[in-house]
Amino acid sequence: MENRPESPQPGSRLVHIGRQPIFDASGDIAGYELLFRGNTQAVAADRRDAYATSQVIVNAFTEFGLDEVVGDRMCFINMTREFLTGELILPFGPENVVLEVLETIEVDDAVVAGVSNLVAVGYRIALDDFVGESGHERLLPLASYVKLDLPSCDPARIEELLAVFREFPQIQIVAEGLETLDDLALCDRYGIELRQGYVLSRPKVMTAACIPPFKLRRLELLGALSAVDADLDKVVDIISSDPALTMRVLRASNSAAVGSIQRVSSIRQAVVLLGLGHIRRWAMLMVIDDVAETTEAQLTNALTRARLCHNLATRFEGDPDAAFVAGLITAVAELLGITASSLVNHLPLTPDLCAALTRGTGPLGRMLRVVDAYERGDMAQMGFTRPGNDLTGAVMDALRWSTQTVAAAAGSRLAVAH
Repeated sequence: MENRPESPQPGSRLVHIGRQPIFDASGDIAGYELLFRGNTQAVAADRRDAYATSQVIVNAFTEFGLDEVVGDRMCFINMTREFLTGELILPFGPENVVLEVLETIEVDDAVVAGVSNLVAVGYRIALDDFVGESGHERLLPLASYVKLDLPSCDPARIEELLAVFREFPQIQIVAEGLETLDDLALCDRYGIELRQGYVLSRPKVMTAACIPPFKLRRLELLGALSAVDADLDKVVDIISSDPALTMRVLRASNSAAVGSIQRVSSIRQAVVLLGLGHIRRWAMLMVIDDVAETTEAQLTNALTRARLCHNLATRFEGDPDAAFVAGLITAVAELLGITASSLVNHLPLTPDLCAALTRGTGPLGRMLRVVDAYERGDMAQMGFTRPGNDLTGAVMDALRWSTQTVAAAAGSRLAVAH
């Protein structure tokens, strides 16, 4: 994921985040500081404002997933005044997160009150680039970490500052800006717990493909349609909130290609008239076509995979409709050049479907492995060459169904165009 070329797949864009390790005294990684980066070549952050902080938060928690970025280690994120005072709300809980108070922030009563509230609900605080006598000493009783730029610190003041920090037993010191072995020796001399700097590791830029918000809304529809007892009101609301998708569903419903005799004028009327199952198939076809910007050949292949999953579901005691969605999501992810698990973060899927797509577990997970093996030509390894396990019928049905479905879609587009 690191340093990927800036060439996103159609239908997606690239997002970036900087990550620099923080080490303990034994050389193990204790955590990571997450940094704003606008592109893969950025050596340093070109902004440290609310926008930069918001981008880091959004990218780390939604586009990458925090587990993928830091695992079970601590995650240090620079905070601006707006987040500390509560003017902007943090969209995550306190687990494994350390909020860094930037040295540029004026620590007044509002900041002290805001930080006190954050600590009270479990957040840990780090004071960044602490120099003393700047007002930031007011936050020392609330801090869990103090970051000290050791190389730029006046040698005559180091012991004085450390003595101040040691008056607060809850505080661990992070020596930052370390560039030489002599800097590391100073850390050892003073018993500094955590270390960060180029001598240990430079920041690395992580890159991931993400999907624009309006396309995520269409993927949300896919999730809402995944359950057998799909919520009609939710489906209607999602479609209605997207003007382009609304027009496509209405046109499809009014098209002779779907066998409708009565023309409709609203999403709810289309769903009631045609039935949720019919709308499910059409909407899913439109979702994959719109989100991934597919050619007809790619669309046919994606729908073939989804239909094959549907056909195989009962062999694994899985739900066919959920299996169809699982196949479709994995196909969309492949077209976009991202992982299926990264899409799961954006979709309201059932727990078993999430488990299948992220961990490959459960009946649907086993089914997806078989479909993957078939597409790779490894069916012998899956035991599907034994009598009774032949996939020919299921595959031929999937090919026939997807071809007919894409042809019907093309016909409806022509009808709409004319």
